[in-house]
Parts: sequence; C-alpha cells; structure tokens
Amino acid sequence: MKKIIIGGIILLIMVTFFQIGRYDTMVAKNTSKVIKLPESRYDSDVSVERALHERRSVRTYGERAVTLAEISQLLWAAQGMTHAEGFRTAPSAGALYPLEIYVAVGKADKPDAGIYKYKPHTHELIKTAEGDKRAALCRAALGQSAIKKAPVVLVFCAVYERTTRKYGERGIRYVHIEVGHAAQNVFLQAVSSGLCTVPVGAFDDNDLKKIMNLDANEHPLYIMPVGPANE
Repeated sequence: MKKIIIGGIILLIMVTFFQIGRYDTMVAKNTSKVIKLPESRYDSDVSVERALHERRSVRTYGERAVTLAEISQLLWAAQGMTHAEGFRTAPSAGALYPLEIYVAVGKADKPDAGIYKYKPHTHELIKTAEGDKRAALCRAALGQSAIKKAPVVLVFCAVYERTTRKYGERGIRYVHIEVGHAAQNVFLQAVSSGLCTVPVGAFDDNDLKKIMNLDANEHPLYIMPVGPANE
C-alpha cells in the first residue's frame, strides 16, 4: 500500500512538471508573437487644418517600406488609448468600442510579413497569421490593386454584440458611424506622417474572414491600404 502511495506521488510530481513545461513552452510561443509598439507621438509639424486640406484618396504608393513607428502611429490614431479610464482616439456609442483593427504587413522594416491584431490597452500587436496576405486580400476585394501594392493594409472589423446588447438594432448604425470616425483618424494621421491611403468597402466578407483568420463574431467593414507617397 505504501509503495502504491509513493508511486502515485511520484507520478503526480512528474505530471506536474510536464504540465509546467508545456505551459512555459506555450507562453514562450505566445510571447514570440507579441510585438510591443513604439510609443505614440502627440504632436507634429502638420496642423489639423493642413491635414484636412491635403487629405485625398490615393491608390498608388512609393517603393519604400513603412516603419514600425508609422504602423504604431496609424493604429493609435484608429483606436489608441487616450485616457486612464479607457477612452480612445475615436468616439464610441456608450464607450463600448466594438471595433477590432488588424494590419496585414507585407513590406515593413518590422514586423515580419503576416496578419497582426492591434491591442489598444497595451499598444501591442498579436500575430494571428503567417505570411504576406496582400495578394489574397486584393482578390477578396474584387481585384483592387492598391491593396496588393500597399506596404501595409489595415482592416477594420466590428463585434456588433458589444454595442447592440445595449442599443438593440440601432447599435448597428452606431457601429457603422464609429468605423467612419476611426477611418478618418487614419486618413489624417497618414497625411501627418507623409503617407497615403484609400478606404475600400467592396470585398467578399467570407473570403476576407478566412484570409484574416478572424473570430466568428468579427465582421469586416473597411479596408485601408497604406503606403508612402509615390514620388
């Protein structure tokens, strides 16, 4: 009996160490997919008035890669945190924040090509898919070439339930208004950063969901290819 108990204790210890090892490996893998973004800047030499005046939809881009700092600034403009209580750069009905922002990286100094999800609370990127998906996104968007040629592509998605659980069917309208706020922020930030973009609303939803590896409750609303000015 004593031998059985001792054997059981040894087995339990071995299983515990095995589970700890697995956990450590999982943490290491997940950590490798987390990218801390550079701190956002809150001032520039470009006034709001100038950015509004120069904002245009642009579908051709220069050859240089975008920087991680530029990606950081664009994402902060879209949904970045601006207050300790969780308020963000774009207004949201009931401060419920239904939007999720992804970035498809193709040509950047960092990070590697792939799909990344933006986490506003920690100002980080989480890698959700490997490889350059721009050509696939272009096909899903009815062949709009700006998406394939832009160094990075922002994809705005909505989790409608965050808003509709409070506002009912009208919450859908609020979500669509909100994505417009966020997209205009990106437009103006692009001008301020010497970049160009264009909003794209024509695409096959199901194809886009598969390419982006989206969660079931995330619905794509808007695509914004972004790149440097074509000099």
